[in-house]
Amino acid sequence: MNKFLKYELNSYLLGHTSERKKEMPLYKVENQPYIHYRKGSVVMYALADYIGEENLNHALKQYIRKVAFQQAPYTNSVEFMKYIRSATPDSLQYLVSDMFENITLYENKTTDAAYKKLADGKYKVTLKVNAKKLYADSLGNETEAKMNDWVDVGVLARKKVNGHWQDTPLYLKKRRLKAGQNTFEFIVNEVPNKAGVALIISHSSESF
Repeated sequence: MNKFLKYELNSYLLGHTSERKKEMPLYKVENQPYIHYRKGSVVMYALADYIGEENLNHALKQYIRKVAFQQAPYTNSVEFMKYIRSATPDSLQYLVSDMFENITLYENKTTDAAYKKLADGKYKVTLKVNAKKLYADSLGNETEAKMNDWVDVGVLARKKVNGHWQDTPLYLKKRRLKAGQNTFEFIVNEVPNKAGVALIISHSSESF
């Protein structure tokens, strides 16, 4: 799934940079596959992660019950958004706006990652991240926005599983990320290999 979402994200960003007419927000898009397919898949998967898959599925179920087999006038994305918002807690309503109603981009960069072994055998990880949130208009003009967003922050180890090396989380939790420089500290039980942040349309990590 991570490989699929990375492909979808890269496809969306490529379409975003090469758009020749106007880019529409997700809930208004029509005939722009790089938005409704590529961005749409990343957004819906992220939404399930933030509000819970069960909550999202319940909202979709309620929506389908309401609009299935209806006659004209037919449902639209504005009606669909009401069900999404009803399933989203107040603290995350900004995400619905950023995902569906705005063209939101992030410039999050891991600027430093370090760790040291403690006396009890555990490891203290210090992670520094420079963050920026941007809103783009339909012509691609970007304006920096206020940022106080919940972001996945993780520390990974490199382990061999079934004969294959892969990243294994030692710490993975949503933390508040503000515009500018952010510093995080964690205690993990094993030697870390990589640390970083991930967000809807952004990803940044750094190896030790």
